[in-house]
Amino acid sequence: MSDPSAVILNVSEERLFTPKDIIAPLLAVIIGTFMVLLDSTIVNVAVPTLVQYFDSPLHAIQWSIAAYTLALSAVIPLAGWMSDKFQPKRVFLISIGLFTIGSVLCAFAQTAEQLIGFRVLQGVGGGMVSPIGMAMVYRLAPPDKRGSVIGMFGIPLLLAPALGPVISGWLIEFVSWQWIFLINLPIGVIGLLVGLKHLPLFPEKEAPSLDITGMILGPLAFAMITFGVSEGGVNWTSVKTLSGLFMGGIALVLFIWSCLRRDQPLLELRAFKSVDFTRGIIISWFMQTAMYGSALLFPLLLQQIRDFTPLTTGLILLPQAVGSMIFMPMAGKLFDRVGARPPLLAGMTLMTVAIFTMSYVRIDTSLALIMGVLFIMGSGMGLSMMSLNTHVLNATPKNLVSRVTPLTSASQQVIASFAVAGFTGYLSTQMTSKLSNDPIAADTLESNAASFASTFFLAACFACIGLVLSFFLGKPKQITDESNLH
Repeated sequence: MSDPSAVILNVSEERLFTPKDIIAPLLAVIIGTFMVLLDSTIVNVAVPTLVQYFDSPLHAIQWSIAAYTLALSAVIPLAGWMSDKFQPKRVFLISIGLFTIGSVLCAFAQTAEQLIGFRVLQGVGGGMVSPIGMAMVYRLAPPDKRGSVIGMFGIPLLLAPALGPVISGWLIEFVSWQWIFLINLPIGVIGLLVGLKHLPLFPEKEAPSLDITGMILGPLAFAMITFGVSEGGVNWTSVKTLSGLFMGGIALVLFIWSCLRRDQPLLELRAFKSVDFTRGIIISWFMQTAMYGSALLFPLLLQQIRDFTPLTTGLILLPQAVGSMIFMPMAGKLFDRVGARPPLLAGMTLMTVAIFTMSYVRIDTSLALIMGVLFIMGSGMGLSMMSLNTHVLNATPKNLVSRVTPLTSASQQVIASFAVAGFTGYLSTQMTSKLSNDPIAADTLESNAASFASTFFLAACFACIGLVLSFFLGKPKQITDESNLH
């Protein structure tokens, strides 16, 4: 999911609207944002079906998710520049149009490679919808009503990812997998029509210079490293793995060098001079690796090992979203009272325990236990994510905040792609290894269940590292300028 605040802090307050004025524009933004966020989880449940339909290995199909998140990470940093250069309304509507076209093309994909390519188009369109939409809402809302207006906008941020698996399961079971993408066509058309009519034009702003070098090197580095991690899950010494990691590493070094030399880089890496910021974002990377990896493992386990239907799988996954929605508001209140560390420690502990419990999964593990684990994990996510995100922003020099939010948003999507690629590769390797070591079990599910258990254990290790690092998280110092960092 992209961070909606990526553009907020760059906007001005040149025009004020009443709550009545903002209803129609808010509806347009909510429709577009809901559609994009729905797609962040709707494909996870469909992965087993896609593996069967395209007759491709899991190792290949996972790229339909990884490529989408990489595309999101590539365009999120451009949202502010595009908005200033070409008008927020125009960029928002074009983004919805690209996302909708990409969705339709995904539905008509004939090969796994075509699906992956069309998912990239979806990601290019979807990456700008949420940050630009949030910025427009912020600029339209009267100052004394911004809290309630942004709260209304936050509804799809919570509902869409929760409903994604259920809607996906129902469509796959009763219609076809193509409709998890075609459902975006009517939503996108409605969003375009409402937006064309009701979204206002904003006063033009001068756009800063664009970091073209960073725009090329960043996506190249992240894509090649993701490819290397994906292939490494199969064989860490293969030519593909080593080539991907080497080329990605070179591109990453050049990208960092380029960003540090520019006054207005694509991603503001100077924020890492803040020790508090660096600690916080490293913890978030470990947490997100465990979170995104597990998010893919659960639906695969439920369908491939427990033989649940896609719809039932989507319903079983709901407790995770419920736990997150319950505890996220509580985390906000706790943060205001006691700071980030207590809710973060509680959340990371819950996540670690939940994922570690799944490392004991067997083919006869009770459904009640799995749903309980999902609720506990969602509760941990709700407690830790909000606290950690706020801590990272508080630890950022105030003059860099507007340029750091794209960094945190883009890095989240990159970590998601790493997690999906790495864990699916590791799972595939475990399945092959355990079957070859135990030929008698080749016709049973025990060895595959053991492979899932091993992969969940790996995810639990990442969560545990994040938990340990959380003990060292202190209250960030208030820094107004990066020149004061040391």
